[in-house]
Amino acid sequence: MTARSRLRRLFFRGVEPVSGNHLRLLQSGAEFFPALTAAIDAARVEVHLETYIFNADPTAEAVRDALVRAARRGVLVRLLIDGIGSRELPAAWLQALKAAGVSVLAYRPLVGRWRSNPLSLRRLHRKLAVIDARIAFLGGMNLVDDFEPVRFPAPRLDFSVEVQGPLLATIHRHVRRLWWLVELTQLRAADGKPPPIRPSWPTDGHVRAAFVVRDNFAHRRDIERVYLAALALARDEILIANAYFLPGRRFRKLVKKAAARGVRVQLLVQGHTDHPLFQAAARALYRDLLAAGVAIHEYQASELHAKVAVVDGHWATVGSSNIDPFSLLLAREANLVVDDAGFARDLRQRLQQALNQSPALDSANWQRRAWPRRMLSWLAYNSVRLMVGLAGGGRWV
Repeated sequence: MTARSRLRRLFFRGVEPVSGNHLRLLQSGAEFFPALTAAIDAARVEVHLETYIFNADPTAEAVRDALVRAARRGVLVRLLIDGIGSRELPAAWLQALKAAGVSVLAYRPLVGRWRSNPLSLRRLHRKLAVIDARIAFLGGMNLVDDFEPVRFPAPRLDFSVEVQGPLLATIHRHVRRLWWLVELTQLRAADGKPPPIRPSWPTDGHVRAAFVVRDNFAHRRDIERVYLAALALARDEILIANAYFLPGRRFRKLVKKAAARGVRVQLLVQGHTDHPLFQAAARALYRDLLAAGVAIHEYQASELHAKVAVVDGHWATVGSSNIDPFSLLLAREANLVVDDAGFARDLRQRLQQALNQSPALDSANWQRRAWPRRMLSWLAYNSVRLMVGLAGGGRWV
């Protein structure tokens, strides 16, 4: 094994990459939803769909209708939604799905006063679809319209990946297992024995990738570990776009060390936020990172919802996991980690366009930030730490 191959193997710390895959990067809803609905309409045996948010809007309605059509033609359709993220899904939509034969489960459903229980922060946050064990979609895209023309001139910035190849065997096994676990914990009757199905894929794929999950059992730190390995091994460039960026001490230390050894480090974070407390907490970290030479850009064109990164022009990740304690310590997440120059180049070019629309924060101005704002960020940061501790996520520093 050459030194370079050993180095690239270390980028996948703790997980086993698989070669021979076809990957297609999908940006925002305009690329993602047509591909997803077309795959569901082509399903013959089985559809598994997991999502945090299933919103009641025309875009999500098209996915709902595709699920209904599939179930009516005899396809086994399983929909797993999160008990908080999809709590506003109308009863009429659920009734239409179930009447057509779609099996629907809610992950950790909430009842009455338990909505305020800190343990409710342990959510199903991954966004994943597997059709006939031959094609999968995973990334950060919820089932929600990402274009709000009244608020922003551009759609929400987010990414997903269409996967075909040997990696389907692993992904398919994970979605079936999670469905079985949720059935078991809720004492639900099985919706029938899953049909026998062998994962299939084109044989001419060339991309090397790994499917990496985070759960509260055997894979508690897998996503965090592959990120930390990539940061530690970076030589030229680190480009991270993450909607909720609140990393722990080890992550921040490796980012600053990379900048100190001459690696160009750029962070793309939210400029417009749907969680002001969380944004205030994240800003508590900016002063230190900027002083270390890290470039921070707050995305202004629309909302940023992406959870992606590119390192040294060949390592890339796309998934559902934010770099924050809720994703890395509490939620069920799923990321794709890729070792391929072509895929990394495509993602980097798209992120560079977003960076060009987002001027970097000025380090000198940030060092002179007024003390009331610094105090607000400090209070927000410690509030987040307290919530994570109460939820049983452990210490987050």
